Amino acid sequence: MTATTMILRAAAISLAGLLLGCAAPPARHPCNSYPTQMYSYLRNHTPSREEQIQARGKAMAQSLATAAELPPGCQAHLGPLHLPADRSNEALHAWQREKAWFPETTHFTDYPIGHLKKNRN
Repeated sequence: MTATTMILRAAAISLAGLLLGCAAPPARHPCNSYPTQMYSYLRNHTPSREEQIQARGKAMAQSLATAAELPPGCQAHLGPLHLPADRSNEALHAWQREKAWFPETTHFTDYPIGHLKKNRN
């Protein structure tokens, strides 16, 4: 094997490694429009709460249909959206689902769950 052949093979292997290394893995948590919706909610409450609930439901259905994991906070974000519409059961279920899917959020979801249950009595 000549030196030129070895250099060409090394260059080809390096190029292949570079191209394979640049390939991005699929997103673990496809966010869909969640970050945009959350920003909009925190800034000026547009779109309406009902539109946000519908958009979250649609995005979650799309994620689950493709067997993709939902991003952390996706379920929990539904809780405050349901409360002003006097749908405390839906808010409670959203926080409980968040807690079940992401046990590390227990510390954050226990407070609104406990507060909601305490105020019901």
